[in-house]
Amino acid sequence: MSEPIVRVSCVRHVYADRTQVHLCGLDFVVTAGQRVVVLGPNGCGKTTLLYHILGLLEPSEGEVSVFGVNPARHFNRIRERVGVLLQNADEQIIAPTVWDDVSFSPRSYGYPESEVDRMVEAALECVGIAHLSHKVCHHLSGGEKRKVALAGALVLKPGLLVLDEPFEGLDPASRLDLMQLLNRLHETQGVTLVLATHDVNAVTAMADRVYVLLFGGEIVAQGPPAEIFRDPGLLRRSNIEPPVLAELFQRLEELGVSMGRPETIEDAARALTARLARPTAAAPSPAPATIAPSSPSVASSAPARGTTGDLFDPAPPAKP
Repeated sequence: MSEPIVRVSCVRHVYADRTQVHLCGLDFVVTAGQRVVVLGPNGCGKTTLLYHILGLLEPSEGEVSVFGVNPARHFNRIRERVGVLLQNADEQIIAPTVWDDVSFSPRSYGYPESEVDRMVEAALECVGIAHLSHKVCHHLSGGEKRKVALAGALVLKPGLLVLDEPFEGLDPASRLDLMQLLNRLHETQGVTLVLATHDVNAVTAMADRVYVLLFGGEIVAQGPPAEIFRDPGLLRRSNIEPPVLAELFQRLEELGVSMGRPETIEDAARALTARLARPTAAAPSPAPATIAPSSPSVASSAPARGTTGDLFDPAPPAKP
């Protein structure tokens, strides 16, 4: 197993208002090339964890290591290797036009003008917004602003990309577009992703490994999405609404209909189709009733009780 590029071990942080977040229970570990999702409700410490990884916060207890250094004290050593997409893109966009904003980091780090141009063009092309290069950022849609901020995070080609609630506030089409873009970056450029969210429906498509946080910062579980979603009760105890598919197939299993635990709609459709296509055992036909008539005249003159004739021709009342 390769050496982790991120490790957060039993960190405690005390904010100015004396609020404490204790990120403990399990070590938070990320290896190169992984897609890691931090899953938890609002207020559980997801952003606090990310800010320690980015060196924006320094713990009062515990250890944080990113690319082998303490990011709060030596971020200058790794600043070009770490990109970030904040929850609110407006807080991250600082220049009037898209080109100006995306070019800010390479210009600040002293890259030659020709290299800056090449890097910005590549970043804009990568996220699909080259046509917006001279647009005023203020006039862009929420999804477009998110992509501008992402282009700024990717312009230096970082090995680690940290994202805080990246799908918050996006419409379904923009959300799907961003998910596909991030997965493409991971597949084609090998970018390691650390993503915090409370959106359980994004996890399966975005994660190789999931960490579950309780309110206050306790890390209570970690593992592949299929393993985490196998226990909807764990998610509820963490104040997270389990995915509908996980609950549905767990309930079917409890009722004696086991079809595994599909993670996507496509997998669920295949499982259900396969189940419905199974041949069912035909119920045995009932043996014909045998009635011994009391006399030949009875057998020939009236239908036997219990036959179809009884349904439409009720027997006459018995004589007194």
